[in-house]
Amino acid sequence: MVESLKLPKDSLLGASIITLTGNTDAFVENYKGILEYTSTVILLQGKTCKIEICGKRLTIVYYTNEDMKINGWIESVRYLS
Repeated sequence: MVESLKLPKDSLLGASIITLTGNTDAFVENYKGILEYTSTVILLQGKTCKIEICGKRLTIVYYTNEDMKINGWIESVRYLS
């Protein structure tokens, strides 16, 4: 139904959106919570999976109930079941 109406999946299904700017900034939308936060790993709970961001000197610049900005040297982003 979402596809036939041409509506954005992220809004209707609650899918997480991760926007990377180079390898130093990540903007995450539609996440549920922070499960782990260290300088090398940030683990987030999405609606259907976990999101793992790995790197060096990672910091959460800001976060709200809807989005967050992560800064540091981002080496990988993985979706975990």
